[in-house]
Amino acid sequence: MKKPLTFPILLLLLLLPLSIHADCDCSNDSGDRDRSKALHLKIAAIASILIAGAIGVSLPILGKSFSALRPDRVFFFLVKAFAAGVILATGFIHVLPDAFENLTSPCLDPHPWGDFPFAGFGAMVAAIGTLMVDSFATGYYNRSHFNKARTVVMSEEGDVEEAELKSGGHVHVHTHTSHGHAHGSAEEGSGGGGVAELIRHRVISQVLELGIVVHSVIIGISLGASESPSTIRPLVAALSFHQFFEGMGLGGCIAQAKFKAKTIATMSLFFSLTTPVGIAIGIGIASSYNENSPTALIVEGILNSASAGILVYMALVDLLAADFMSPRMQCNGKLQLGANISLLLGAGLMSLLAKWA
Repeated sequence: MKKPLTFPILLLLLLLPLSIHADCDCSNDSGDRDRSKALHLKIAAIASILIAGAIGVSLPILGKSFSALRPDRVFFFLVKAFAAGVILATGFIHVLPDAFENLTSPCLDPHPWGDFPFAGFGAMVAAIGTLMVDSFATGYYNRSHFNKARTVVMSEEGDVEEAELKSGGHVHVHTHTSHGHAHGSAEEGSGGGGVAELIRHRVISQVLELGIVVHSVIIGISLGASESPSTIRPLVAALSFHQFFEGMGLGGCIAQAKFKAKTIATMSLFFSLTTPVGIAIGIGIASSYNENSPTALIVEGILNSASAGILVYMALVDLLAADFMSPRMQCNGKLQLGANISLLLGAGLMSLLAKWA
């Protein structure tokens, strides 16, 4: 499950050389170009976004040190709802409109790009694809766990048969490691809801990181390639806010997934570095990059639309629906009200940032 996370970056890097040539008459916005001042702002952006992202993704993971951020606490639900609102607004307000702008640009041939809403179609296909990956991955890991559990039970077949004879069909399975026993049917013991929920959280966290990584790299490259201080300045604050709360959403999923320390560190570092690395790439290609070239517009538009579909699906289905429809929230009116307010606040603030970013 780790390999797919790097695929969008590798794809982007492979297509990047094709997208930096100015092969149409549309030129970059001149604006207030100041390369030296812009470079200082870009370096500040790298530091600010890196720190904000690292803190955001680390806080829920370090829940043992911050009791309020433990997955079983009310505050964790509220923070997760706020972060889900940020992710939802990112998909609808920031990424999807950019995809439409890219794929309907006058620099592109009106046939076929003006004949069909490719951005909306790409988002829809990505959302359906995410559903399929989500479903197949969860099913695969559930079946894998079930088969392992059956193997353990089969290895204890002699003990099970002996127990059934003595107890009249009631299974009494001995375990060599703990010298204990477990009552109940073998299938009930092997298909524990806790394990299924853990598998679900692991799939969610990895698919969510995939969607975040795609648009983070594109945002970073766009910022790094810009030579306009007036464009970069508001982006630094907006993207720092964005990375912090998006990181909290992802960190909450990683915390619930209970990965090993090495996997947690890898996923956290990967998230924290994507936008700064994108900015560094943008700085490196700033002199030759033309964001209005047809190839750049098509590549960015398709990746943006795919990212939007993934983010919208993950925010609504895996982050919000899972928590909002859980028995704990359904039975607690105050928690339900607080989570709804947090969701609206996160989505509203992230939408407001569209004025500057």
